[in-house]
Parts: sequence; C-alpha cells; structure tokens
Amino acid sequence: MERDDEGISATLRATRTLTPGIREFTLVPDEGAPPYGTGAHLRIRLDLGGRPATRHYSLVGATARDGAWRIAVQREDEGRGGSRAMWALEPGARLTISRPHSHFDLAPGASEVLLLAGGIGITPLIGMAEVLLRQRARFRLLYAGRSRSSMAYLPELTALLGDALVVQAEDEAGRPDLGTAFAGLAAGAEVYVCGPIGLLEAARRAWSATGRPPAGLVFETFGSSGHAAPGAFTVRIPRLGRDITVPADSSMLEALEAAGIGVLSDCRRGECGLCAVDVLAVDGRIDHRDVFFSDRQHRENRRLCACVSRVVGDSITVDPAWRGDAPLEPGHAAGTR
Repeated sequence: MERDDEGISATLRATRTLTPGIREFTLVPDEGAPPYGTGAHLRIRLDLGGRPATRHYSLVGATARDGAWRIAVQREDEGRGGSRAMWALEPGARLTISRPHSHFDLAPGASEVLLLAGGIGITPLIGMAEVLLRQRARFRLLYAGRSRSSMAYLPELTALLGDALVVQAEDEAGRPDLGTAFAGLAAGAEVYVCGPIGLLEAARRAWSATGRPPAGLVFETFGSSGHAAPGAFTVRIPRLGRDITVPADSSMLEALEAAGIGVLSDCRRGECGLCAVDVLAVDGRIDHRDVFFSDRQHRENRRLCACVSRVVGDSITVDPAWRGDAPLEPGHAAGTR
C-alpha cells in the first residue's frame, strides 16, 4: 500500500474565479512541479477549525504550467468544510500537499473513448482530452452541468476541442441520455466518468445494460457527494462500548480516528473499500457515497465505507473491520495515508 505521510510544501501562487461557485488554485511546490499521469490528484492538508483534515483535488491539464500545478475547487457551503477552507486562502499561503497520485489513468489502445464529466468532475478529464487530442485518437467529451454559467473551463474547452465537445446543460436540454451515448460507441470503446454520485450510478446502470465488458467503464468519484446534505449522527460500537458523534462537517472515518478508534483506510474517496465496516443496525437510512460496493450491496445495507458514506437519521451501529481493539492516540490512525 502506498503511503504519503510526510507531504511536501507548496505556495499558493494565484487564484482565479472560473464560475460563481468554482475557483482555480495555482500551486507551486518547493521541490518543483514534475510531470504527472492522466487523472492524477493531490491531497491537501487543511485546518478545519483546529481539526486537521485532508482533501483530494484533481489536477487540471495534462502537464504542469509555468512550474505550477492547478486544481479547481467547487464551494460547498453545506459540505464538510474543505472547500470553505480552500476558498479562504489568499495568494502566498503555505500548504502541505502530496505528490500527484493517479488511480484514474487513461489506458492506451481503445478503439474509441468517451469522456463523461458532471460539473466539477471536468477537472481530471481535461488532461485526458488534451492527451487524446495530441494522439489524434477517436474521442468525445460529454460535459454535463446545471447551466453553462456553472460549468468551469467551458470557453477553453470549446476553443480546444471544437466538435469533439458535447455540452449538456440541464437548464437547456435536461440530463444526458447515457443509454444512447453508450450504444453509439464502437466495439472496444472505453468510457471515463467523473462527477457526482448520481451520475456515476446512472453510468454504471446504463453501461451494464449495454452488455459491454465492465472494465470498459472507468470512473472516479468526488469522495463526498451523496443523495442528502450531510448532518450529524451517532456511531455506536457495542464491541468497544463506545458511542461517537459524527459532526456534519466530518466523515465517519475522521470521527472514529479522532476518538482513538483505528480503522484501516487508503483512498478516502469511497473507491478501495478498505475502510468498510459491518452494519449491525441503523436508525434512519444510509446514504451510500462509495463506488466500491454494487447497487445490490447498497440495498442490502450490510456494510458501508466509513470514509464517505453517512447516515440520514439518528444513529448507526457498526463493527469496524480493524480488530486491534487497543485505542489509538487521537489523530494517529492505523493504516491511513
């Protein structure tokens, strides 16, 4: 398992407002900005009211520009606080960040590629589009959003891609018909998807309905979007005799770690499943926000990914997968990056 405990230092060179709700951040690492793979992201350490937290943001573009990396952050006033902390930063701020990591690589050799972006999910797909354009590959970028005014980088992408860009603004034409989009692809085509959980679920259902190989649909999640606004709830752990409150601005995994209860984790984006806990009972309903478990497993509600999934209601009773019952010191989690 790859670890990134030390981090590197970087300076925020500049910010740029892309839309009323999306801001671009230009980061200059002290050690330079080497090349990175397609679909790469950074982890940024933040202070959320005195509580340390880590947030993931996709790198924009296929390469560094002027010795700097770019990310774009959508402000979520009802989120867990990371976007508000980022938007509060001013140029000159010093940050601790990771080196680029990618679990969302663009594989070579597909007969055709469809890039499917929902809202801020456009960020990792821009670099893929640039690479595919340079390779003269057969591809399209289907960019969906609530309105054109809310869609970051739209003017740049229009100029860059021309007819290879398909814009689907919900206030003009509704949501994209993924079944039709997938059915028209060549045999051996691949689809790369990034966006909110609703788009990912719709893409998985539509792709499955085509009968195409599951490996041809590659996706990345925001790691925090769900079907309901986050609210506080209680996690009960009978084996340890503990009841822990999960604040609205914290994940279940973060709350467990802060309480000294170790849970194995890795991606912290709902993708790897390492932090999954057994669900014993729930007072309310589970808002599954991962892409690790199948739709059937979500309906069964037997397990959930503690890094992203939440409860809409009062409480949930769980049994963590990690069996080292000796409590950890707060802030020191077992097996986390």
